[in-house]
Amino acid sequence: MRAQLDLLVVIVNYNTRDLLRDCLASIYESRGDFSYRVCVVDNCSRDDSAAMVRREFPQAHLIASPINGGYAYANNLGLMAFGFQNASQARHPSPPIPPNLGGLGGLVPRYALLLNADTLLPPSALQNMLDFMEVHPEAGAAGPRLVREDGSLDLACRRGFPTPSAFFYRMMGLSRLFPRSPRFGRYNLTYLDPNELTEVDSVVGAFMLVRAETIGQVGLLDETFFMYGEDLDWAYRIRKAGWKIYYNPQVTVLHIKGASTKHSRRARYEFYRAMDIFYRKHYAATTPFWLHWLIIACIVLQGSLAMLGEFLKGTPRG
Repeated sequence: MRAQLDLLVVIVNYNTRDLLRDCLASIYESRGDFSYRVCVVDNCSRDDSAAMVRREFPQAHLIASPINGGYAYANNLGLMAFGFQNASQARHPSPPIPPNLGGLGGLVPRYALLLNADTLLPPSALQNMLDFMEVHPEAGAAGPRLVREDGSLDLACRRGFPTPSAFFYRMMGLSRLFPRSPRFGRYNLTYLDPNELTEVDSVVGAFMLVRAETIGQVGLLDETFFMYGEDLDWAYRIRKAGWKIYYNPQVTVLHIKGASTKHSRRARYEFYRAMDIFYRKHYAATTPFWLHWLIIACIVLQGSLAMLGEFLKGTPRG
Protein backbone atom coordinates (compact mmCIF):
# COMPACT_ATOMS: atom_id res chain seq x y z
CA MET A 1 0.00 0.00 0.00
CA ARG A 2 1.26 3.46 -0.88
CA ALA A 3 2.11 5.73 2.02
CA GLN A 4 0.63 8.75 0.27
CA LEU A 5 -2.24 9.51 -2.06
CA ASP A 6 -1.02 10.39 -5.55
CA LEU A 7 -3.83 12.66 -6.68
CA LEU A 8 -6.73 14.68 -5.36
CA VAL A 9 -9.30 15.76 -7.95
CA VAL A 10 -11.40 18.74 -6.85
CA ILE A 11 -14.54 19.48 -8.86
CA VAL A 12 -16.59 22.59 -8.14
CA ASN A 13 -20.19 22.23 -9.24
CA TYR A 14 -22.96 24.78 -9.63
CA ASN A 15 -26.22 23.60 -11.24
CA THR A 16 -24.53 21.27 -13.75
CA ARG A 17 -25.83 17.95 -12.44
CA ASP A 18 -25.93 16.03 -15.72
CA LEU A 19 -22.53 17.24 -16.86
CA LEU A 20 -21.12 16.46 -13.42
CA ARG A 21 -22.46 12.91 -13.69
CA ASP A 22 -20.68 12.41 -17.02
CA CYS A 23 -17.49 14.00 -15.72
CA LEU A 24 -17.38 11.74 -12.66
CA ALA A 25 -18.09 8.68 -14.77
CA SER A 26 -15.14 9.55 -17.03
CA ILE A 27 -12.84 9.98 -14.02
CA TYR A 28 -13.78 6.63 -12.53
CA GLU A 29 -13.04 4.98 -15.87
CA SER A 30 -9.45 6.21 -15.66
CA ARG A 31 -6.68 3.66 -16.14
CA GLY A 32 -3.23 3.68 -14.60
CA ASP A 33 -1.08 2.83 -11.62
CA PHE A 34 -1.91 5.69 -9.28
CA SER A 35 -4.12 6.31 -6.25
CA TYR A 36 -6.65 9.11 -6.23
CA ARG A 37 -9.69 10.55 -4.49
CA VAL A 38 -12.36 12.80 -5.91
CA CYS A 39 -13.82 15.68 -3.91
CA VAL A 40 -16.96 17.34 -5.27
CA VAL A 41 -17.74 20.74 -3.79
CA ASP A 42 -21.30 21.72 -4.60
CA ASN A 43 -21.81 25.50 -4.46
CA CYS A 44 -25.40 25.42 -3.18
CA SER A 45 -26.90 24.14 -6.45
CA ARG A 46 -30.65 24.09 -7.00
CA ASP A 47 -30.72 21.08 -9.35
CA ASP A 48 -30.17 18.24 -6.82
CA SER A 49 -26.54 17.82 -7.87
CA ALA A 50 -25.48 16.90 -4.35
CA ALA A 51 -28.18 14.24 -4.06
CA MET A 52 -27.07 12.77 -7.39
CA VAL A 53 -23.46 12.50 -6.17
CA ARG A 54 -24.52 10.82 -2.91
CA ARG A 55 -26.71 8.36 -4.77
CA GLU A 56 -24.61 7.50 -7.82
CA PHE A 57 -21.02 8.16 -6.72
CA PRO A 58 -20.76 7.25 -3.02
CA GLN A 59 -16.98 6.78 -3.44
CA ALA A 60 -16.60 10.53 -4.04
CA HIS A 61 -16.17 12.84 -1.07
CA LEU A 62 -18.95 15.44 -1.21
CA ILE A 63 -18.87 18.87 0.40
CA ALA A 64 -22.30 20.50 0.08
CA SER A 65 -21.63 24.16 0.75
CA PRO A 66 -24.60 26.02 2.28
CA ILE A 67 -23.65 29.10 0.25
CA ASN A 68 -22.33 29.87 -3.21
CA GLY A 69 -19.01 31.33 -2.10
CA GLY A 70 -17.50 31.30 -5.58
CA TYR A 71 -15.03 29.16 -7.49
CA ALA A 72 -11.90 29.95 -5.46
CA TYR A 73 -13.74 29.50 -2.17
CA ALA A 74 -15.13 26.13 -3.17
CA ASN A 75 -11.83 24.81 -4.51
CA ASN A 76 -10.16 25.86 -1.27
CA LEU A 77 -12.74 23.89 0.70
CA GLY A 78 -11.85 20.77 -1.27
CA LEU A 79 -8.11 21.32 -0.98
CA MET A 80 -8.27 21.99 2.77
CA ALA A 81 -10.41 18.89 3.32
CA PHE A 82 -7.46 16.82 2.14
CA GLY A 83 -4.81 18.61 4.16
CA PHE A 84 -3.64 21.46 1.95
CA GLN A 85 -3.05 24.56 4.01
CA ASN A 86 -4.62 27.92 3.29
CA ALA A 87 -2.33 30.92 3.37
CA SER A 88 -5.04 33.32 4.56
CA GLN A 89 -8.35 33.32 6.38
CA ALA A 90 -11.32 32.16 4.32
CA ARG A 91 -13.94 34.87 3.88
CA HIS A 92 -16.83 32.48 4.48
CA PRO A 93 -17.55 29.86 7.16
CA SER A 94 -16.70 26.34 6.03
CA PRO A 95 -19.21 23.50 6.33
CA PRO A 96 -18.21 20.61 8.62
CA ILE A 97 -15.49 18.45 7.04
CA PRO A 98 -14.82 14.90 8.30
CA PRO A 99 -11.28 14.45 9.68
CA ASN A 100 -8.51 12.24 8.32
CA LEU A 101 -9.38 12.60 4.65
CA GLY A 102 -5.83 13.28 3.52
CA GLY A 103 -3.38 10.86 1.93
CA LEU A 104 -3.36 7.20 2.80
CA GLY A 105 -0.68 7.87 5.40
CA GLY A 106 -2.19 11.11 6.67
CA LEU A 107 -0.12 13.16 4.21
CA VAL A 108 -1.47 15.58 1.66
CA PRO A 109 -1.76 14.13 -1.86
CA ARG A 110 1.28 14.53 -4.09
CA TYR A 111 -0.76 16.42 -6.69
CA ALA A 112 -4.03 18.32 -6.78
CA LEU A 113 -6.16 18.72 -9.89
CA LEU A 114 -8.71 21.48 -10.31
CA LEU A 115 -11.24 20.09 -12.77
CA ASN A 116 -14.42 21.62 -14.15
CA ALA A 117 -17.64 19.65 -14.04
CA ASP A 118 -18.09 20.32 -17.78
CA THR A 119 -15.05 18.26 -18.83
CA LEU A 120 -14.78 14.68 -20.07
CA LEU A 121 -11.52 12.78 -19.59
CA PRO A 122 -10.18 9.99 -21.77
CA PRO A 123 -9.14 6.96 -19.67
CA SER A 124 -5.40 7.68 -19.94
CA ALA A 125 -5.53 11.42 -19.24
CA LEU A 126 -4.78 11.40 -15.52
CA GLN A 127 -1.97 8.86 -15.74
CA ASN A 128 -0.36 10.67 -18.66
CA MET A 129 -0.51 14.05 -16.92
CA LEU A 130 0.95 12.59 -13.72
CA ASP A 131 3.73 10.97 -15.75
CA PHE A 132 4.44 14.33 -17.37
CA MET A 133 4.82 16.00 -13.98
CA GLU A 134 7.16 13.26 -12.81
CA VAL A 135 9.39 13.77 -15.85
CA HIS A 136 9.36 17.55 -15.31
CA PRO A 137 10.19 18.17 -11.63
CA GLU A 138 10.59 21.87 -12.38
CA ALA A 139 6.89 22.07 -13.26
CA GLY A 140 4.70 23.56 -10.55
CA ALA A 141 1.58 23.15 -12.68
CA ALA A 142 0.48 21.83 -16.07
CA GLY A 143 -2.59 21.50 -18.21
CA PRO A 144 -3.60 19.53 -21.31
CA ARG A 145 -5.00 20.56 -24.65
CA LEU A 146 -8.65 21.44 -24.07
CA VAL A 147 -10.99 21.21 -27.05
CA ARG A 148 -14.53 22.44 -27.52
CA GLU A 149 -17.40 20.27 -28.70
CA ASP A 150 -16.73 21.31 -32.31
CA GLY A 151 -13.12 20.15 -32.02
CA SER A 152 -11.62 23.64 -31.89
CA LEU A 153 -8.97 24.55 -29.35
CA ASP A 154 -10.19 26.19 -26.14
CA LEU A 155 -7.86 29.19 -26.30
CA ALA A 156 -7.88 29.60 -22.51
CA CYS A 157 -5.95 26.35 -22.01
CA ARG A 158 -2.62 28.15 -22.62
CA ARG A 159 -2.18 31.82 -21.90
CA GLY A 160 0.25 34.62 -21.35
CA PHE A 161 -0.35 36.96 -18.44
CA PRO A 162 -2.58 39.99 -19.16
CA THR A 163 0.18 42.53 -18.74
CA PRO A 164 -0.89 46.14 -19.35
CA SER A 165 0.30 45.97 -22.96
CA ALA A 166 -1.26 42.55 -23.61
CA PHE A 167 -4.49 43.72 -22.00
CA PHE A 168 -4.52 46.84 -24.13
CA TYR A 169 -3.96 44.87 -27.36
CA ARG A 170 -6.79 42.51 -26.39
CA MET A 171 -9.21 45.28 -25.46
CA MET A 172 -8.47 47.14 -28.72
CA GLY A 173 -9.13 43.99 -30.75
CA LEU A 174 -5.57 43.75 -32.07
CA SER A 175 -5.21 40.16 -30.83
CA ARG A 176 -8.17 39.18 -33.01
CA LEU A 177 -6.93 41.14 -36.02
CA PHE A 178 -3.38 39.78 -35.82
CA PRO A 179 -3.59 36.35 -34.11
CA ARG A 180 -0.27 35.20 -35.64
CA SER A 181 1.65 38.12 -34.22
CA PRO A 182 3.86 37.28 -31.20
CA ARG A 183 3.33 40.87 -30.06
CA PHE A 184 -0.44 41.14 -30.36
CA GLY A 185 -1.39 37.48 -29.86
CA ARG A 186 0.57 36.74 -26.72
CA TYR A 187 -2.36 36.55 -24.30
CA ASN A 188 -3.87 33.45 -25.94
CA LEU A 189 -0.57 32.46 -27.61
CA THR A 190 -2.41 32.16 -30.92
CA TYR A 191 0.89 32.43 -32.82
CA LEU A 192 2.08 29.07 -31.44
CA ASP A 193 1.39 25.61 -32.87
CA PRO A 194 -1.34 24.02 -30.67
CA ASN A 195 0.48 20.67 -31.02
CA GLU A 196 3.65 22.06 -29.46
CA LEU A 197 4.65 21.36 -25.86
CA THR A 198 5.14 24.85 -24.45
CA GLU A 199 6.14 26.54 -21.24
CA VAL A 200 3.40 29.12 -20.65
CA ASP A 201 2.44 31.75 -18.12
CA SER A 202 -0.81 30.01 -17.20
CA VAL A 203 -3.13 27.12 -17.93
CA VAL A 204 -6.83 27.27 -17.16
CA GLY A 205 -8.58 26.19 -13.96
CA ALA A 206 -10.86 23.88 -15.96
CA PHE A 207 -7.94 21.40 -15.80
CA MET A 208 -5.04 22.62 -13.70
CA LEU A 209 -2.72 20.00 -12.20
CA VAL A 210 -0.57 21.42 -9.41
CA ARG A 211 2.27 19.90 -7.39
CA ALA A 212 1.75 19.68 -3.60
CA GLU A 213 5.11 21.35 -2.90
CA THR A 214 4.02 24.26 -5.07
CA ILE A 215 0.76 24.72 -3.19
CA GLY A 216 2.66 24.55 0.08
CA GLN A 217 4.89 27.37 -1.14
CA VAL A 218 2.36 29.76 -2.70
CA GLY A 219 -0.80 28.98 -0.72
CA LEU A 220 -4.32 28.35 -1.97
CA LEU A 221 -6.54 30.31 -4.33
CA ASP A 222 -7.27 33.97 -3.65
CA GLU A 223 -10.93 34.19 -2.61
CA THR A 224 -11.10 37.86 -3.58
CA PHE A 225 -11.92 36.43 -7.01
CA PHE A 226 -15.48 35.06 -7.09
CA MET A 227 -15.07 33.41 -10.47
CA TYR A 228 -12.61 34.00 -13.30
CA GLY A 229 -9.08 35.25 -12.74
CA GLU A 230 -8.25 33.06 -9.75
CA ASP A 231 -6.41 30.56 -11.94
CA LEU A 232 -4.37 33.35 -13.57
CA ASP A 233 -3.57 34.75 -10.13
CA TRP A 234 -2.50 31.31 -8.87
CA ALA A 235 -0.32 30.84 -11.95
CA TYR A 236 1.24 34.27 -11.44
CA ARG A 237 2.18 33.36 -7.89
CA ILE A 238 3.45 29.94 -8.98
CA ARG A 239 5.69 31.48 -11.63
CA LYS A 240 6.86 34.20 -9.26
CA ALA A 241 7.93 31.48 -6.80
CA GLY A 242 10.25 30.04 -9.47
CA TRP A 243 8.19 27.13 -10.81
CA LYS A 244 7.42 26.49 -14.48
CA ILE A 245 3.98 25.91 -15.98
CA TYR A 246 3.49 23.74 -19.06
CA TYR A 247 0.87 23.22 -21.73
CA ASN A 248 0.97 19.52 -22.65
CA PRO A 249 -0.87 18.83 -25.94
CA GLN A 250 -0.12 15.10 -25.76
CA VAL A 251 -3.23 14.86 -23.56
CA THR A 252 -6.57 16.07 -24.93
CA VAL A 253 -9.64 16.73 -22.78
CA LEU A 254 -13.11 17.78 -23.93
CA HIS A 255 -14.38 21.03 -22.38
CA ILE A 256 -18.08 21.81 -22.73
CA LYS A 257 -17.36 25.41 -21.88
CA GLY A 258 -19.58 27.81 -19.97
CA ALA A 259 -22.25 25.34 -18.93
CA SER A 260 -22.94 27.01 -15.59
CA THR A 261 -22.22 30.61 -16.62
CA LYS A 262 -23.36 31.29 -20.18
CA HIS A 263 -26.86 32.33 -19.07
CA SER A 264 -25.76 34.29 -16.00
CA ARG A 265 -25.59 38.08 -15.72
CA ARG A 266 -23.56 37.61 -12.51
CA ALA A 267 -20.92 35.66 -14.44
CA ARG A 268 -20.51 38.46 -16.96
CA TYR A 269 -20.10 40.99 -14.16
CA GLU A 270 -17.55 38.81 -12.37
CA PHE A 271 -15.52 38.39 -15.56
CA TYR A 272 -14.81 42.13 -15.74
CA ARG A 273 -14.47 42.44 -11.98
CA ALA A 274 -11.76 39.73 -12.11
CA MET A 275 -9.89 41.73 -14.75
CA ASP A 276 -9.88 44.73 -12.45
CA ILE A 277 -8.75 42.72 -9.41
CA PHE A 278 -5.92 41.00 -11.25
CA TYR A 279 -4.65 44.20 -12.83
CA ARG A 280 -4.72 46.19 -9.58
CA LYS A 281 -3.09 43.36 -7.61
CA HIS A 282 -0.17 42.65 -9.93
CA TYR A 283 0.40 45.56 -12.33
CA ALA A 284 -1.20 48.83 -11.22
CA ALA A 285 1.71 49.90 -9.01
CA THR A 286 4.19 49.79 -11.90
CA THR A 287 1.96 51.04 -14.73
CA PRO A 288 2.39 54.61 -16.06
CA PHE A 289 -0.33 56.99 -14.92
CA TRP A 290 -1.83 57.54 -18.37
CA LEU A 291 -1.94 53.80 -19.19
CA HIS A 292 -3.35 52.94 -15.77
CA TRP A 293 -6.43 55.11 -16.29
CA LEU A 294 -6.81 53.97 -19.89
CA ILE A 295 -6.91 50.33 -18.71
CA ILE A 296 -9.42 51.14 -15.95
CA ALA A 297 -11.59 53.03 -18.46
CA CYS A 298 -11.48 50.08 -20.90
CA ILE A 299 -12.56 47.63 -18.20
CA VAL A 300 -15.41 49.87 -17.05
CA LEU A 301 -16.59 50.67 -20.57
CA GLN A 302 -16.46 47.12 -21.92
CA GLY A 303 -17.95 45.72 -18.74
CA SER A 304 -20.79 48.22 -18.82
CA LEU A 305 -21.56 47.49 -22.47
CA ALA A 306 -21.49 43.74 -21.81
CA MET A 307 -23.83 44.09 -18.83
CA LEU A 308 -26.18 46.27 -20.84
CA GLY A 309 -26.26 43.64 -23.58
CA GLU A 310 -27.08 40.90 -21.06
CA PHE A 311 -29.82 43.07 -19.53
CA LEU A 312 -31.41 43.75 -22.92
CA LYS A 313 -31.33 40.03 -23.72
CA GLY A 314 -33.10 39.32 -20.44
CA THR A 315 -30.28 37.15 -19.09
CA PRO A 316 -31.00 35.92 -15.52
CA ARG A 317 -29.03 37.50 -12.69
CA GLY A 318 -27.73 34.29 -11.06
